[in-house]
This record gives sequence, C-alpha cells and structure tokens, in this order.
Amino acid sequence: MAKVEKNFSTMERSSTLFNILEVDGIPLPVLSKEMWNKISNFQARPDDLFLVTYPKSGTTWMQEILDMIKNDGDVEKCKRVNTLERYPFLEVKFPHKEKPDLEIALEMSSPRLIKTHLPSHLIPPSIWKENCKIIYVARNAKDCLVSFYHFHRMASLLPDPQNFEEFYEKFMSGKVLFGSWFDHVKGWWAAKDTHQILYLFYEDIKKNPKHEIHKVLEFLEKTLSDDIINRIVHHTSFDVMKYNPMANQTAVPSYILNHSISKFMRKGMPGDWKNHFTVTMNENFDKYYEKRMTGATLTFCTEI
Repeated sequence: MAKVEKNFSTMERSSTLFNILEVDGIPLPVLSKEMWNKISNFQARPDDLFLVTYPKSGTTWMQEILDMIKNDGDVEKCKRVNTLERYPFLEVKFPHKEKPDLEIALEMSSPRLIKTHLPSHLIPPSIWKENCKIIYVARNAKDCLVSFYHFHRMASLLPDPQNFEEFYEKFMSGKVLFGSWFDHVKGWWAAKDTHQILYLFYEDIKKNPKHEIHKVLEFLEKTLSDDIINRIVHHTSFDVMKYNPMANQTAVPSYILNHSISKFMRKGMPGDWKNHFTVTMNENFDKYYEKRMTGATLTFCTEI
C-alpha cells in the first residue's frame, strides 16, 4: 500500500495554484489524497496502451508517433486537436480543463492510449493485472535535467525553479516532481523483465527514427507500408513538430505555458546540457551518476 503524505507545497505562481502530494516520498502534481486514491484504483482494460516517461523524455514526441501509427499516417487526423487534448495524463488535472484527465480516461472508448509519468511502483495495480502493453521512453539524465528546468520556467503550474544551479541540486537528489530520474529509469528497466514493456531511448529515436518506429509497430503487432512509415518519420521530426500548433503546445493558454519565457519544443537535440553545465557541475554529476547507476545494465548516450 502506497504511503500518502500530506501536501507539502502550495503556493501561488502567476494566476495558477500548484499543489504537490507526496506518495511514498515521490512528489506528485496530485491535488488531494482523494484524487490519488482514484488514480491508484484506476481500472485498466486489457487493450489499453500506456505511454510512460520521466518528465521531458519525449512524451509528446512518442505520443505523436503513436497517434500517427493509430491513424495510419493520416496527418490531418493527427491535427484534430492539440496533444494535451488527444490523450489523457493519468495523474494530471490541467487548470484549463473542466475535469481531471483521469475522468476523461474513464469515459474514453477502447482501445485507449493513456500517458503517465508515474514510477513503476506507483502504477495502478490493474495495469499489471490486465497485462497492458506499455511503451517506456528514457532520456539521458543531463539533457532531461536541462529540459525539465526550462519547462519549470515556462509552466505556471510548476514550482519556480529559481535558477539552474538550484534546480540541478534538486534534480540530482530527486527532490523534483515524480522523484528521482535514477530510480524511475531503473525501476521501469527492471519491470520490463516481467511485463509487456517496450523500453526505448530518446537518443535512439533521434538517431534512427525509422528503426525505432519498426520496433513500436512490431510491439503493437501492426504493419504499415514503407511510404506511411516515412511520412510518420517526417511528420514527427523536431523541425516539423515545432511548427505544428497541435504538437508544440502553443494552443495551450499562455497563463499555463508561457512561450515568451521558453519554448515547449526548445532544441530536442542530445548534448544541449553542455550549454548549461559548468566543468565542476559535470564532474560532480558524473561521480553521482556512477554511484547511483552502479550495477545497472542501462546505457545512455549523452550526445550524438
């Protein structure tokens, strides 16, 4: 049974309140214990597909790929509404929506695609029980940290990161939303040995998107023509998505995501951490990384 602790942070930023609930020591953007109970008791269906990531690890990107696959490469169908509206986030209540995404998920017809940032040990038990298929995307820690920092800057529903140095320390110690990156990627890596999980890497998708899309198709037991796959590769490239208002989050109200502070789709290229880390930061991070990842068989690429 997950231990739910009291809300530890409620403060006003711009016009939006953010509220964080600790569950088993993991800070979650959950409004109340009652809401967490509903999430924990969420009833999965056998044909549900879950997209799982640590924040800023390619969630929107992979969702766009999956939506294109579902719609057989029909670009217009994938522009029907912005990404936040297309598929629900299991644990999130967006201030511009009338109801939590959990309720939206409950009302959806099957087959459902549902997103979550939850670590493996906090996933609703019914997902394991129903043996649902799960696609997990992992991104190297350094770029993930940088992207998460800039997202905090532009997202009013998240705590103010203050400055990069402070956020760097919080990220390393796991005192950020959804907890430790290290525990998250390792937890899901272990879970793949006993569950239907396709574990992908952000950097691999960047290097060879067609190859990774073939992995997804095989996992979903779906076949598409080479022409359609090439169309998916093009439509879901960073250079195309950053100009697509249904993918780049410019359709989200500016009081929630302020693009004048930072773009939602900023760079998307592995190695941007070099523009933020000092030499000392990098040395300290590498030492801590080695300590936390000792014994793990996971290998990440920090630049391509």
